[in-house]
Amino acid sequence: MTTSKTTHDNPLAKRFREFIQDRNFPCVGAKSALAKGNMRIIVGRDLRSAWDDLRIHPALLDIAQDYAVDPTPFQSLAVVFEEDAGLDEATFERHLWERLQSLSDKDDWLGQPVDPRVSSDPNDPHFSLSFGGEAFFVVGLHPGASRPARRFDRPVIVFNLHDQFEQLRASGVYDKMRGTILDRDIALAGNINPMLAKHGTLSEARQYSGRVVDERWQCPLKPRKSVEYAL
Repeated sequence: MTTSKTTHDNPLAKRFREFIQDRNFPCVGAKSALAKGNMRIIVGRDLRSAWDDLRIHPALLDIAQDYAVDPTPFQSLAVVFEEDAGLDEATFERHLWERLQSLSDKDDWLGQPVDPRVSSDPNDPHFSLSFGGEAFFVVGLHPGASRPARRFDRPVIVFNLHDQFEQLRASGVYDKMRGTILDRDIALAGNINPMLAKHGTLSEARQYSGRVVDERWQCPLKPRKSVEYAL
């Protein structure tokens, strides 16, 4: 798999690749996906608009289908938006969930199944978003992010296949990789990310935007209709 041909030479996509390649960037998983040509990049217009949702959702289906055939880590889809819009953390979070709601609704409307290995309830400790029957963990980046590792000069949504982390756990590699990322993030930011939690203890939805939230925070994602009807 290779970076999308439509964005390979785009200056914004190039800047994002350089951001990931920077020696101080802490996520070694993202670095590996990029180095192996497994980070697909879409350049969109504006996080606040649904304009590109009909491009993003098919790309998510593609990566889900490809992963089902060849489930090798690391694989991800990054959507980099051209418009900065000067979003603060709370506003970025709101628009991030608007995009995720729109994409989830499209997946549901097309009859795509929810990955049975995860929960579709955003309050469940085992929650993940599902597209094309595969679970995804989301990482948001934007200029106003408080964590340096999340601070890119344009808004970005990165979709990471959830099962690849389960593979790493099963092989005993995950904890070592997580420790490396934590150490690198502390070196970059000067302190540990307060939103990090062990898998299965708190809903990962709390981590998507990068904003620090407390126990009163409620995920705005509405349940998938297909899940509601099945109850």
